[in-house]
Amino acid sequence: MHTHRHEKIAGELHITARQVADTAALLDEGATVPFIARYRKEKTGLLDEVAVTAIRDRLAELAELENRRAAVVKSLAERNLLTPELAFAVEGAETLAVLEDIYLPFRPKRRTRATIAREKGLEPLAARLFAQEDFDPVFEAAGFVGDDKGVASVDDALAGARDIIAEWVNEDAGARAKMRELFWSKGTIRSRVLPDKSEAGVKYRDYYDWEEPVATAPSHRVLAMRRGEREEFLSLAILPPEEEALRILEDLFVRAGNDAACQVRLAVRDSYKRLLSLSLETETRMEARKRADETAIRVFAENLRQLLLAPPAGEKAVLAIDPGFRTGCKTVCLDRQGKLLHHETIFPFMSDKARGEARQSVKDLCEKFGIEAIAVGNGTAGRETEAFLRTLDLPRDIAVVMVNESGASVYSASEAAREEFPDCDITVRGAVSIGRRLMDPLAELVKIDPKAIGVGQYQHDVDQGLLQQCLDDVVTSCVNAVGVEVNTASVQLLSYVSGLGPALAQNIVRRRNENGPFPSREALKSVPRLGAKTFEQAAGFLRIRGSANPLDASAVHPESYAVVEKMAADQGCAVADLMGQEAKRSRIRLADYVTGEIGLPTLKDILAELAKPGRDPRKKFENVIFAEGVDKITDVAPGMKLAGVVTNITAFGAFVDIGVHQDGLVHLSEMADRYVKTPSEVVGVGQKIEVTVLAVDVDRKRISLSLKKSPGGKGAPPADGTPPAGAPKKQPPRRDKRTESRPGRPKPQPFNNPFADLLKKK
Repeated sequence: MHTHRHEKIAGELHITARQVADTAALLDEGATVPFIARYRKEKTGLLDEVAVTAIRDRLAELAELENRRAAVVKSLAERNLLTPELAFAVEGAETLAVLEDIYLPFRPKRRTRATIAREKGLEPLAARLFAQEDFDPVFEAAGFVGDDKGVASVDDALAGARDIIAEWVNEDAGARAKMRELFWSKGTIRSRVLPDKSEAGVKYRDYYDWEEPVATAPSHRVLAMRRGEREEFLSLAILPPEEEALRILEDLFVRAGNDAACQVRLAVRDSYKRLLSLSLETETRMEARKRADETAIRVFAENLRQLLLAPPAGEKAVLAIDPGFRTGCKTVCLDRQGKLLHHETIFPFMSDKARGEARQSVKDLCEKFGIEAIAVGNGTAGRETEAFLRTLDLPRDIAVVMVNESGASVYSASEAAREEFPDCDITVRGAVSIGRRLMDPLAELVKIDPKAIGVGQYQHDVDQGLLQQCLDDVVTSCVNAVGVEVNTASVQLLSYVSGLGPALAQNIVRRRNENGPFPSREALKSVPRLGAKTFEQAAGFLRIRGSANPLDASAVHPESYAVVEKMAADQGCAVADLMGQEAKRSRIRLADYVTGEIGLPTLKDILAELAKPGRDPRKKFENVIFAEGVDKITDVAPGMKLAGVVTNITAFGAFVDIGVHQDGLVHLSEMADRYVKTPSEVVGVGQKIEVTVLAVDVDRKRISLSLKKSPGGKGAPPADGTPPAGAPKKQPPRRDKRTESRPGRPKPQPFNNPFADLLKKK
C-alpha cells in the first residue's frame, strides 16, 4: 500500500525498500525503537536505533504530506476545479512547499486588490497585457473606463490590470521556486536595534547592527536574534539582493519590448515588493528557524544523553547536602538503595559554636549510618560547604563529591516527590535528589522534565513538540540501553522502559508493593494490563537480580531462553556455568543454532551478553576535586590551570564548572590545537577536564577558558558565544557547484535526519 513511500525513504537513507517495509510493519504492530533495534535485527537487516528512528519520523512526515494532498484534492473537487492536469501536478508534489505552491492560485482567499479589479471587469485587460502583443495599452484600457464599471480613468484601469498580473506572478509555482532558492542561497539576515531600546536591550548589543548570510548563520545567533525580536529590542529582515530578484522575475515574465511589456514589468516589480518578497521572507524565516531549532535540539539531546549516561557511583550509603548560608545546609542520610534514613539542618557558616556543632553532627552521621560518600550540591554555598567538609577528620575512604543540582528544585516540588516524601519539605527532597544523583544519575534525572535539567540552550525558543519528542527518544534510548532493575526502580524510570508507560509502570510498582519483589520475569505477566505484546516489548530491558533463572538478570530476551538452554545442554552444563566459564562459551558454534527466527546477529548478541550479563554501558565513576582557594570569580586569574567538569555543550563551545559558581566557556576555537567542527568531538557533558584561564570579566560574570596546549592568541572570541569583536558584518555566501541547481532543473532536496547521531550508544 505504501510501496512508493518505502522506496522513497530507502533512497534517502541508502538502505533497501525491504528494510523500510519490514521496519514500518514492526512499528505499525506497536514495536518500539529500542526493541526493534535490539531484538529484531534479522527482520530489519541490522538497522540501529538511528535508522529505525529516521524511518519512523520520515514515515510521519510523508503521512502528513499525504493527508494535506488529500485535503487539497478534496477542496479542488468540491469546487469543480480539479482538472486532470492539476490532479497530476498535485499528485507529483514531493514536498509540502511545492504542494502549497500548486494550490495557491486556487486557495480560497480574502478580498485583495486583484479581487477588486476582477469585480470591475479588468481581467480581460490584464490577460491582453500579459500576452504582451504589440498594441496601445492606453487605448485598450479606455474601453474599460466607466462609472457603471467603477473605473474612473485609464490609469485606474491599468493599475487594476497590473494588480491582477501581480497576483498571477505571485502565485506562479515556477517563480516561487526560483525566489525560494534565491532567498535561501543569497538572502541576508539583518538585525537592527529598535529606536530607544539600546539601553534596555543591552544583552543583545552584539546584534544592534548585524548581518550575515542566512544560509550560514549559526543556530545560536539565529535564535538569539529571534528572541531579541520577540522581546521587542531588535528588528529582523531576511532579503536577497533586490535587483537580482527582479531580474530573475523579469526574465520569467517580460517577453517583449513593447508598451504592454512595460506594464507587465511594472506589475512584476510591484508583485515582488508587495507580495512575493513578504511571502518568501516569511517562508525563509520559518526555514531558518526550523534549521536553528533542529541544531539547538540536537545539541540539547547530545548533552542530555551524556548527562543521563554519566558514570554512577553505585550503591553506596550517602550523606547528601543541599548547601545554604543563612538557612543552613539541609543534610540527609540515604542507605545503599537510596532510602531516606535521617534528615537535619546544620549551620557551618553562622557562629563558631554552630560551626563546631555542624562539624560534630557530620562526623556522628557518618559513623552512625556507615556513610561511604558525601554528595554536595554545586549551587549557592556549595564550594564553601565542600571546603568545610574537607577540614573534618573523616575517614579517607569517604569521598566528597560535588554534584550538579540543576533541576533538583523542580523535582522537590513535583507530585512524585510529594508522594514519596509527604512529610518532608522541599529542601529535604532536594537534598535526597542530590544524593541519589551521585548513586545513579539516570535513575534520578528521569524524574525531572529534561528541559529543566539545564543542559540546553534556547530550549524555550525552539519547537516545543519537536524538542519533547527528541528528548523523550533520548531518555528512552538511555534507559533501555542501561536496563532497569524492576524490583527497585521508580515509577518514572519504569515508565521509559520499552512498551510500558506511566500507567503500567504504576501497576508494576503497586504489584511489587502488595506482593513483594518479582521472583522472575515470568511473574511480570501477573501485572494487570501487562499483556503478551507488552511483555515482549519490555522483558528484555527489565532485570531481576537473584532470580532462579540467571538469564533474568541479563539482556537476553525470554524468547531466546530456549536456545541458551540448548547451548548449555550441548556443553553438558547449566546455564549459570555457561555464563561463568569462557572455555565452555568458546566451544559454541553459533551456526548450529541458526533457525528461521534466530539468526547470527541475535546469537552473537546472546553470546556477548552471556560473557557480561547485565553489563552497564556507562563509564567508571571518577571524582573531580576543584582547586583550593579558588571559590569565587574574583579568585580566578588568567593563566591559571584548573580542574573542571563540563556542564553544557553548545554549537559554539562548552561551559565548564571550575568551582566558582559561574561556569566558564571554552570557545570552539579553543577546544584543541587542531581544527574542531563541534565541541562534542572533544568533550562530553559530565567529563572531567583541565582548563587554562584566558580572561575574566567580573562585571559581566564571564570566564574564558581553553583546552589548548598553547591557549589564547589574537582574536580569541568573547565568553558568551556572540560574534567576535571586529568580525565582518556581512559575509558573501560561498558558491558550491556541487549543490547548485542546473538551469531548468529543481534543486534536489534529500531527506537528512536532523538527529542522526543522537541515539548512538557510547
